[in-house]
This record gives sequence, C-alpha cells and structure tokens, in this order.
Amino acid sequence: MTLSIRSARPGEAGLVLGFIRELAEYEKLLHEVSASEAEIEQALFSPDPKVFCDIAEWEGQPVGFAVWFYTYSTFSGRHGIWLEDLYVQPAQRGRGIGKALIARLAKRCVDESLPRLAWWVLNWNEPSRVFYRSLGAQAQDEWTVKRLEGEALRRLGGS
Repeated sequence: MTLSIRSARPGEAGLVLGFIRELAEYEKLLHEVSASEAEIEQALFSPDPKVFCDIAEWEGQPVGFAVWFYTYSTFSGRHGIWLEDLYVQPAQRGRGIGKALIARLAKRCVDESLPRLAWWVLNWNEPSRVFYRSLGAQAQDEWTVKRLEGEALRRLGGS
C-alpha cells in the first residue's frame, strides 16, 4: 500500500473543487461553496499563483488534499504558511494521510525557515481537534476570528 503526495497539476481544478465540496458537506457548509472550476483553475495555476494545493494519492488514486498559502507576521518579520483546507475522504482516514499532508507543509516551513504553520478547526469537530493535538498543535484561544462580507463589506468598501 502506497501513499504519495504531490502538487496539484493544471487541469485538476475539477478534482480540487470536488474535494472542496466534500469537505464543505462534512462541515455542514456546502451552501457556502460558490467557487467554480474556472476560478479554482485560475487561482492555482495562473502564472503567479497566490494559493497552492497538494494532492494525496493512495494506491495512485486521489483521496485528499491540502490547500495553503503564505502569510506574513509583522511581529516576526517573516512569512509562514496558512493551511486553508485539509481533507481526506472518510474511507481513507486512519492511514496517516492527513498527517502526511500536514508533515509536507511542516517540512516546507522548516526548509524555507518559516516559523509557523497555522489553520482553523471548527469547535464542534472533535475528531479533527484530537488529531491536531496529537501532532502537537496548540489552540490559540486568545484570538477571535472576525469576518467582513456581503452587504457589510460592500457598505464599508463603498464609503
């Protein structure tokens, strides 16, 4: 049994969007997915992409993904990596695939001298919270996430 992780390739936007939809369904957020295959293709495979995707394959079949991008900390004066999405199909869980996807990003951080790898996890998603704790990840409870979108964003942006 073999696991491999590779960068997503041009033409795989449909695969990536499929994983996004599966993740959103698991998180009970499918109604929020509005991305199109063309938008995913443009974001990942433009000449100067700002977001990246790793694909996990088990026995040569895609079974999961990690979507990530570089961040910047003014406090440290250095970049880091933000893991936007991590997903492994339910039938493939427990094989170390999610850990391997995160380990690849951790290795990138080490290789590029980036001081941090960060992500969000939903409060109700206890299996993921347990998994992340097993990797040594620490909750950052002192921060509250804020979001500006929709009408509030248009109102403020138009003023």
